[in-house]
Amino acid sequence: MSSHETMQTLAEGIFWFFVLVTFCGAVLAVSARTLIRRVAGLALCFTGVAGLYYYLSSPFVAFMQMLVYVGALCVTITFAIMLAETSDANRAPRRNKLSLFLGAAASCAITAALVVQSIVAPWPETPPAQIEGTIERIGQALLSTYSMSFELISVVLVVAMVGALALARHGRDK
Repeated sequence: MSSHETMQTLAEGIFWFFVLVTFCGAVLAVSARTLIRRVAGLALCFTGVAGLYYYLSSPFVAFMQMLVYVGALCVTITFAIMLAETSDANRAPRRNKLSLFLGAAASCAITAALVVQSIVAPWPETPPAQIEGTIERIGQALLSTYSMSFELISVVLVVAMVGALALARHGRDK
């Protein structure tokens, strides 16, 4: 086995490790009974996604993923849970079996479609070489290449804040 084949096998192993971390975090986030465990699953899923960004030669987006989602969003949700939840009596209700089955079927269909697409799609042999990062290039990238990422992050944060306010108001009305 040549060193190129060894490096290719190692790269594939790292990729599948991050996919597994992301998948396990997502399963934990949707299947845990307590909110704090769901947030831990969410943080694990976001960490796996950050690893995938880093693997795909986007270290800045990976850093922003860790900083914004894991560092800010999950910690904020955790503090909100700690401040709002008074006991473990506020556990999630049992789910309807039909909705659980339909959700699992939809997830399997989407996963199968993504796997088929990843097998069929042409993949480049090596990632493009990275250019040296200067402040000017980072600024230009933030305003051009990564502008959509930051817009999507801001939309998700606004939705999270509105959801937190709605939950807080709903809890106060009871």
